[in-house]
Amino acid sequence: MFVGDRFAVDLHVHSHLSGDNLSDPEECVVRAIERGLQAIVFTEHYSYGASEPVEDLGARYGASILILRGVEFSTAEGHCLVFGADTDRLSLAYAPVEELVAAVSHAGGVVIPSHPYRGGSGLGDRILTLTGIVAIEGHNGCNAGLFNRRALAAARSLGLPVIGGSDAHRPQDVGSCYTLFRERVTADNLVALLRAGDYEAVDTRKITGTLFG
Repeated sequence: MFVGDRFAVDLHVHSHLSGDNLSDPEECVVRAIERGLQAIVFTEHYSYGASEPVEDLGARYGASILILRGVEFSTAEGHCLVFGADTDRLSLAYAPVEELVAAVSHAGGVVIPSHPYRGGSGLGDRILTLTGIVAIEGHNGCNAGLFNRRALAAARSLGLPVIGGSDAHRPQDVGSCYTLFRERVTADNLVALLRAGDYEAVDTRKITGTLFG
């Protein structure tokens, strides 16, 4: 998946540390390497601290892949991906999304609505008036095509870039969607690169131009 000098990253991966699946984090890392990703970000549900055990994997697999941590945070209105901030320290459990964006931005991180048009857990049209977000998850590997297309249309109307993430809850789904950066991603520059917007979302599930899933 490394295209020219670009850097392929799955920005949205879950394991059993999220508490809603049996996926082994190491198997996810191995799958990411097999698919040719350069980085994988574990975004466990609710808690940034939940992903702490993957730090050991970073030490073991660091020569082959970059392993980073974020969180998929549940706001009062829906889910958002957070990068570059420890949400556990912000005391924001199920806070309104505007409070999350303000607190994370103040802490130096970024907020990106995840699968915004998925019923029950997406922000929906709230993203159209939400200020302070840096991008929208336009290609989500657990979404049907209609939901992704609505997210892509919203991003275009807002002039925001889109990211891709598998939202994998099984190792075999890692890398189904990913984000292709034009610069090498590191633990230190991920937030800055997400703010800059110089990347594109990729959905590998396209078949003759039609999404499935």
